[in-house]
Amino acid sequence: MRLGAQELSSLLWKERELLELLTFKLEEEQLILTSGKTRWLQHATREVEQVVERLRTAGLGRTVEVSALAREWGTEENASLRDIAAQAPAGPWSEIFAGHLNALAELTTRIRELRDANDQFLRAAARSTQETVAGLVPDAGTYNSRGGTGLDAGARLFDKDL
Repeated sequence: MRLGAQELSSLLWKERELLELLTFKLEEEQLILTSGKTRWLQHATREVEQVVERLRTAGLGRTVEVSALAREWGTEENASLRDIAAQAPAGPWSEIFAGHLNALAELTTRIRELRDANDQFLRAAARSTQETVAGLVPDAGTYNSRGGTGLDAGARLFDKDL
């Protein structure tokens, strides 16, 4: 019985480590965004995506292990980690799994905050870039008081008959 709980706890520690790594990568991405030196942004974003993929794999492993432990402990097979912590037999496992659950929740909240902040920085940078580009090219759709666009068209055509 203990082997399944130990295996699950080990997987949860690995998942927590990956969430810590993701937090670091998101903070790194944020530093790049706030510094304005976006040369390395693509690399930072790729690293975030790689950690997210590793987390997906770890999450699948955790789901399988939770299901196996739930069967072992006589709980529903689709039990959550919260259910496992609540249904743990007498001993330290209830407290251990509750600790994992709290840590995972805290890390997830921090990651969500970083993701949202980075998204705002990216949107602001995109808006700034659009405004800069728009300022470089005069708007051809606006007419001046003489009916022209205000653009120097270069070569002009004249009707000699007029």
